[in-house]
Amino acid sequence: MILVMLGTQNNSFHRLLEKIDELIEAKKITEEVIVQAGYTKYKSKNMKIFGLIPEEELEKYQEQADLIITHGGVGSIISSLKKEKKVIAVPRMHRYDEHVNDHQKEIVETYDKKGYIIGIKGVRSLGKALERVKDFTPKPLQSGNKKMLDLISNFIDNVK
Repeated sequence: MILVMLGTQNNSFHRLLEKIDELIEAKKITEEVIVQAGYTKYKSKNMKIFGLIPEEELEKYQEQADLIITHGGVGSIISSLKKEKKVIAVPRMHRYDEHVNDHQKEIVETYDKKGYIIGIKGVRSLGKALERVKDFTPKPLQSGNKKMLDLISNFIDNVK
């Protein structure tokens, strides 16, 4: 199953859902697709679409997903990586009125360069990203808390 997470921004992200629908129609996506659409209003015969859903329910879908396609929100990316999921991220863009600025572009590029996700610049690259993700092994996410706990643990072990 593929989970699509569009976050909770009150701007639409139709471009991504339209592309996913196109890829389903072309049989490039054959898995079940479930969408947490937030405020994006979109109808599709090919996807199961929810608006805003409770966090516990979203986490269940994340656990079940083989792949997560998401916008470039840090919360959606990190929560998916913590569940050790493969992630394709597409930034919302200001020029399409999907966000107030283009900060998601930088977020996606940063996580992509570090090997955590497959980040793409636009929806036209989604088909190629779906091919790449088959052989992609994401780098495990280490949060700042884990690094700090490891440092403290090593310090204590060396003091003994």
